[in-house]
Amino acid sequence: MKVPFTSPQFETTHKFYEPKSVLDLRRSPSPPLADKPAPLPHLSHYSATDSDLTLHHLDQDEHALSHLEDWDSLMRDLGLHDDNNSLHLSRSIPQDPILPPPQHLITDLPIPSYDQSSNFEFTNFHSSFATDQALMSQYNSEFDFVDELIRLAECFETNSLQLAQAILAPLNHRLSSPNGKPLQRAAFYFKEALQSLLTGNTLPDNSSENVVQTIKAYRTFSNVSPIPMFANFTANQAILEAVEGAMIVHVIDFDIGFGGQWASFMREIAENRKSNPPVIRITAIVPEDYAMESRLMTENLCQFARELNIGFEIDFISVRTFEFLSFKSVKFAEGEKIAVLLSPTIFRRIGAGFVTDLRRISPHVVVHVDFEGSIASSFRQAVIEGLEFYSTVFESLEAANVGVCGGDWIRKIEMFVMLPKIISAMEAAGRRETPWREVFAGAGFRAVGLSQFADFQAECLLRRVQVRGFHVAKRQAEMVLCWHDRALVATSAWRF
Repeated sequence: MKVPFTSPQFETTHKFYEPKSVLDLRRSPSPPLADKPAPLPHLSHYSATDSDLTLHHLDQDEHALSHLEDWDSLMRDLGLHDDNNSLHLSRSIPQDPILPPPQHLITDLPIPSYDQSSNFEFTNFHSSFATDQALMSQYNSEFDFVDELIRLAECFETNSLQLAQAILAPLNHRLSSPNGKPLQRAAFYFKEALQSLLTGNTLPDNSSENVVQTIKAYRTFSNVSPIPMFANFTANQAILEAVEGAMIVHVIDFDIGFGGQWASFMREIAENRKSNPPVIRITAIVPEDYAMESRLMTENLCQFARELNIGFEIDFISVRTFEFLSFKSVKFAEGEKIAVLLSPTIFRRIGAGFVTDLRRISPHVVVHVDFEGSIASSFRQAVIEGLEFYSTVFESLEAANVGVCGGDWIRKIEMFVMLPKIISAMEAAGRRETPWREVFAGAGFRAVGLSQFADFQAECLLRRVQVRGFHVAKRQAEMVLCWHDRALVATSAWRF
């Protein structure tokens, strides 16, 4: 059920309102419309090969593993340990086939997309606020870092590196730490990303300690927020339905992370086909420096498959190799059903040209999960859209903070899960790429809606996590998880 969004009622006293949008900072506030809520702007083994095209010789870094806690603890952090805390959504969702998914659960709402040229009137401020010049001055002063951050982004477009350094000096003072309100924290991370591009420093580093911290942060993220769970189970459900009845299931994953999603996928396969489960093959397209993560995934997922008594193989192919050879770098088996899992990450890394090669491998489904948005046409646009998107994500994390105790877990999620995504977005900013939907359509793919059962699962998930403000909507053939009126995750399935 959608939780309705009600605009805050602002008093005439000098209480301060934090804008929900970067556009709020760059437009004059308008008087509120009577009796209308203020709109928010948009969103069995590890398979090795003799070929040097796959990353099968993983470094045996015993020193790195010495930084880990005991193996069972790491299993739990990866979400692969079969205990009550594991994130296996299907166990908590009723799956009685005689109970059809209620149709009224899904809201079929249009989701506004961000458009800089749109004529939205933002009415979040009380009319007296607009007339209080002193308060407006205080408001402009508090959020002036946004204009400076946008100016910094524009320096990359004009190659004005000296000006960029000059802008960075006061920005580093103004945004010295990831503290404050969601918008301010998002601005800090975008400033860090732009500074890393300017100086050439890699953020964050790929040390074993950071890998472990990232695992733990993602684990926490999955426990407190519906965002990663929604992304995982909607993709899993679309794949499960497309490969039903197959004896070999081959998934080509372009954004595998730490592989926890495939533990849930294997459990679902094992429970639904206990007598004769299929062999599951995963081919993961990973960055060059993914040796430690690949090794952990291999050992954990293979162990988990053995416990479930199902056949399992996993291969790793570097992004650079795939960029050169496309699907010729992937090993295929006779009679297998193929599913492809995509996210905006791969389009940022190598562009969308490989989509035209998808038809040659005849996938039964291509699933696209978007938790990052499309590539912006400029650095400026990437900062504006990114600030809006990630400040909304941070706001939703704060809402999930109710009743959660212990540790600075929000900051860890922001640093180890969100910051790498922000850096990736800034690295790809300014590329002139055809939107991926147009590429899909040009390659002969058509969008197919997710099933009613996937709809039902989504609503059950939101009831389970009980974070007010999230709701599920449909946008064309996509299933969308929204925080109030902002789309955060969009899952779509595509076929010939």
